[in-house]
Amino acid sequence: MVKKCKPPVKIMTEPQPTQTPKLEDPKFGFNDYAERLNGRAAMIGFVITLLIEYLTGQGLLSWLGLQ
Repeated sequence: MVKKCKPPVKIMTEPQPTQTPKLEDPKFGFNDYAERLNGRAAMIGFVITLLIEYLTGQGLLSWLGLQ
């Protein structure tokens, strides 16, 4: 004797949007401009630190009075 299976249950999903909304770039927070600016400031700070170490002959900790 063969048992009949129930037909699969269809799950209703909400229709998906067809267009991506055009959002404004955030004015603050982790956006591309802020990350780029932070990276540039870090590079400038690193180069200045190297220059101070080279010109004074002391490391950064000695220059700051921590060593």
